[in-house]
Amino acid sequence: MSSLHSARAAAVGVALAALTAWQVAAAVNANAATTSLFVSPTGADANAGTSASAPVRTLARAQQLVRARTGTMTGDLRVELAGGTYQLAEPLTMDARDSGTGGHNVIWTAAAGARPVISGGVPITGWKKGSGNVWSAPVPAGLNTRQLYVNGARATRARGAAPVTLTWTDTGYTASGGAMGGWRNRGDIEFVYTAGIGAWTEIRCSVGRIAGDGTVTMGQSCWNNSNQRYIKPEWNRTANLVGPGRLGNPGPEPGGSGIPPTYVENAFELLDSPGEWYLDRPANTVFYIPRSGENMTTAKVVAPMLETLLAADHLEHVVFNGLQFSYATWLRPSTDEGFSEIQAGYTITGATGYKTLGLCNFAPGGTCPYGAWTKEPANVSLSYARNVQFTGCGFVHLGAAGLDLGNGSQADVVKGNVFTDISGNGLELGAVDKPLATGADRTTGDRIEDNHIFAVANEYHGGVGLLVGYAEQTTIAHNQLDTLPYTAISIGWGGWPDKKGLPAQPNFSNHNVLSNNLIFNYMTLLNDGGGIYTQGRTGSSFATGEQITGNVLHDQKNKSGGHVVYTDNGAAFISIKGNAMYNSSVSSEGHDHNDTTSGTGKDPLDIEGNYWTKGRADTMANGLIVKNNHPITSPSQIPSSIVDNAGLEPAFAALLNWQPAS
Repeated sequence: MSSLHSARAAAVGVALAALTAWQVAAAVNANAATTSLFVSPTGADANAGTSASAPVRTLARAQQLVRARTGTMTGDLRVELAGGTYQLAEPLTMDARDSGTGGHNVIWTAAAGARPVISGGVPITGWKKGSGNVWSAPVPAGLNTRQLYVNGARATRARGAAPVTLTWTDTGYTASGGAMGGWRNRGDIEFVYTAGIGAWTEIRCSVGRIAGDGTVTMGQSCWNNSNQRYIKPEWNRTANLVGPGRLGNPGPEPGGSGIPPTYVENAFELLDSPGEWYLDRPANTVFYIPRSGENMTTAKVVAPMLETLLAADHLEHVVFNGLQFSYATWLRPSTDEGFSEIQAGYTITGATGYKTLGLCNFAPGGTCPYGAWTKEPANVSLSYARNVQFTGCGFVHLGAAGLDLGNGSQADVVKGNVFTDISGNGLELGAVDKPLATGADRTTGDRIEDNHIFAVANEYHGGVGLLVGYAEQTTIAHNQLDTLPYTAISIGWGGWPDKKGLPAQPNFSNHNVLSNNLIFNYMTLLNDGGGIYTQGRTGSSFATGEQITGNVLHDQKNKSGGHVVYTDNGAAFISIKGNAMYNSSVSSEGHDHNDTTSGTGKDPLDIEGNYWTKGRADTMANGLIVKNNHPITSPSQIPSSIVDNAGLEPAFAALLNWQPAS
């Protein structure tokens, strides 16, 4: 953190030292409740659950009690969770029956001072030391997971370089030797390709089989989806218009011979470093090499088991406050579908995805709408949620995206939460499969404010801190995003056709505002992204277009490609005003594109009053407005009115010191 922001945070932190993030958020939602229910891991489901002295034990039983009361609500209904771990055997599933009625809320909240954890994991015990420093323990029969946590720290699946030279073929690889042909559980091995199909991607494909001579046949559909992306002949480039057609091909045109993996993952034979683990699924045994200071006879080890913690559809007037959602996995990347990324966690899936999915009229048999690729799921997932709030919650130790508010999310609030240690995207809003949505299908009027999103996209490194698809009247304000391998905020979609002089995918996005966010230490691994990345149409005029104002962005780490505020393909009618951008090796703002509607000029952008170290020159030509910006050589030249107002507001500064409940 820069000295400007550390000083501000420290001053506020002293004033709030006695408060936890949970108490701060709870104060924001201090709604009077006329009815209360009580839950505790030490309770009993035979209890009435109407007093703290006789709570029910499970969330499922509490849900039954809520449903029995929602039809006759005369005030808010409060469900208080005592501290401790609520270990789920199956996802908690909600629908309209769980909604508040009569203008009142159902409030699922931590009890005063409590730290409840909603967990999809199972404890792993009975560790024994084997040869060297490798320890092992039994796991429940049939357990499959991609993550393991030791004393709350994410362990690393065993990985390393291939022990032989691999030469690309249409179906996989030939090998210079047969070493891998003798490895155990060869069908569980995964090949990882950092910057595999574009500098912004990381592809993961499972191995199908390895012959005795080392010949590798890769799993389908991932291999075809990552190596045969349809080339439109008259364009001599991919019909998806996003990037290359195969692994390792630096350009969009056909050709190239493919590449070997950056590294090999999930192989017992590569288990050789402290902090690495391996799950032998047939043997129902997990292996682990402890880090320095870890005692496996006393360590708390958790393996995520569930893929979903909370799933809700058509939920209304519900508040989730002070809850921690932890220990869930996501298994699709372990199948032959793999993780054939196209951008920001969206992937190509299906047996013919490489030549049809989202290609619409650009390919024979293409599915519409254009750009409707497969969204990365979240471990907490809601669709058609209205007036739902997440306040003071923690999303941590998760194996997919953290929280997804999908299509039809309206008037929802995500405020004062922490998102960290998440495999994929931190927070997702909207989607890209309904660009012309109307009425209840639209994502509209949502607020994402005062959240700390950091150290996410830990496994799927092309993920982003905050991903917004098609949405309108969205407010993204006063968040802090930091320590990210790729882009911090990505908003908008469907603009790539402008590469061929074609209009972007029409969509309903308008009146979205990104203001007063603090973004730093991002793009630490991948390239061609930014602190704020936006593309596609976001309005029909400057009055209805996207507003990017008052944000402070610094320390973009990549050395090539991208921009601090990145207006990519099809981005138009975007106002970028009063921001501060510094300590980056790439340009502060860019780039612009030809206006495909008229065929002349540029997609309109209004860029004014920014403070930057690498900004563009003033211009009033070709639809661009660039004026009254301020070149700087030091962050001390930025007005305090911008610096002091960026990032978490004072009431939420305690989030910077948040730690997960154990």
